[in-house]
Amino acid sequence: METNSINQYLRTRWQATASVYSDDQPLLEQLWAELEQAYSATSRHYHTLAHLEAMLQLAEQHAADISAGAALSLAIFYHDAVYKATRSDNEEKSALLAQDRLQQLSVPAYERALVTEMILATKRHQFHQNPDVNLLLDFDLTILGASWDRYLLYSGQIRKEYSFYPDFLYHSGRKKVLRHFLEQESIFKTNHFKQQLEQSARSNLAQELQLLTGS
Repeated sequence: METNSINQYLRTRWQATASVYSDDQPLLEQLWAELEQAYSATSRHYHTLAHLEAMLQLAEQHAADISAGAALSLAIFYHDAVYKATRSDNEEKSALLAQDRLQQLSVPAYERALVTEMILATKRHQFHQNPDVNLLLDFDLTILGASWDRYLLYSGQIRKEYSFYPDFLYHSGRKKVLRHFLEQESIFKTNHFKQQLEQSARSNLAQELQLLTGS
């Protein structure tokens, strides 16, 4: 999608999701503007509105498999709302922001707790007892199983987000991330994404690791 189309799609999805809980249009507009600004920061190259759009489209495609659709959508909107490459607590900060904003929207406490649980799960990407959480984790990582050319574009976008680090520091940290995923029994947590993307994701990660190791 073009940038304007992505923004319109996301705004429409936000309105449809948030209006379930509140009919305060100024508040809905204010919260959407905050999210749009956060994901449009110039420091972001991959964790952008386009990433949200891709995840929300996957949620639409797999709606029949999702039990708590509204909570999962809210978790997608807020999972990278706070993203600073210099920090290690982005997920925690994003979850706290979500808690505050969803309380303003009058989202029930149990749903706020579920959204928090989902956001925090994106920190380690470990198998979860809640199938909805596993779907969210897989939506977040589908880029790993993309074509090699698309994966290279993604890895380049991640490098730009960490451009303040020299290569030797970035490569060391990135290799740890790649090994973290490769050492997992399964990168993807649901049968569908295991079957569709596990093999290609492992190939992509291994190729990037080899490139970094040889550089």
